[in-house]
Amino acid sequence: MGVDAPLGDFGDVLFYSALAVYILAMLLHAVEHGLLRRAEPAMAEVPVAVAVGARSESSVPTTGDDAPPRPSRPLSERFGRMGVSLTVLGFALHLAMLVVRGVAAGRAPWGNMYEFTAAVCLVGVGAWLVVLYRRPELRRLGVFVLLPVILLMFLGGTVLYTQTAPVVPALRSYWLAIHVTAAVISSGILLFAGVASVLYLLRSAHDRTGRMAWTAKLPGAQVLDRVAYRATAVAFPIWTFAVITGAIWAEAAWGRYWGWDPKETTAFIAWVVYACYLHARSTAGWRGQRAAAINVVGFAVMVFNLFFVNLVVTGLHSYAGVG
Repeated sequence: MGVDAPLGDFGDVLFYSALAVYILAMLLHAVEHGLLRRAEPAMAEVPVAVAVGARSESSVPTTGDDAPPRPSRPLSERFGRMGVSLTVLGFALHLAMLVVRGVAAGRAPWGNMYEFTAAVCLVGVGAWLVVLYRRPELRRLGVFVLLPVILLMFLGGTVLYTQTAPVVPALRSYWLAIHVTAAVISSGILLFAGVASVLYLLRSAHDRTGRMAWTAKLPGAQVLDRVAYRATAVAFPIWTFAVITGAIWAEAAWGRYWGWDPKETTAFIAWVVYACYLHARSTAGWRGQRAAAINVVGFAVMVFNLFFVNLVVTGLHSYAGVG
């Protein structure tokens, strides 16, 4: 099947459009963060019980001219809501880019580092939107989630960019749609989890020392820790599946399940680090900052595996060409 070059070029336009929208969304979230005076308790519960015999305000008739005026939203919330709307728009453009790229190439749209990075960022933004749908009060994290996504997409669109083309023979296998898809999904969720752990460490440092006043506008440290843990707990089984299917694919392609190739070794190290994090997070003596530090190390290993191993180290996985 041939490559539809014009359609692939349109996919690139969608990619840069999504990047531009993400930048605007990040700026709006930055304005929101700047307008916030302090972080409100993210886990605060709305009181629902009233004294016996007392009438709640919601039970008072509010019809006609007696209805109290609806309170206007704070300016920070308005900017935050616009940032979320733009993030959703950017996500839609981002998703359309990968679909168009896949149709143009006639394959799964993650056959090179440009496409893989774009797909990981898409999952990272998707994970953030899912969390935001469940916990709207975490909207103030938007600027910090979008920043690494924008940086990765900028690198993907410049240094890692590759024109639409068929994959090399080593990748012409149905395992591309299994192994790499699992790696994309888990890496994107772990990207979000890593950001949450970094913010947790910064917020904890502020709670101890009072420094870095801007971190006081973040959600509470316990909330950030819980978000990072749950995201990692979701991503870890998927990453485990990616490692296992990678070994099966290696046996089919190279005649062995494991050969300590740099890519295989680094992926296994990342798996061990995240396993240690989940274990540490469930151990009383290692909860909190120690566990979060392990999660940040795991995130660093994933980034090292994505860039250094693919671009610098030569191994059997050095086929996802750049340029």
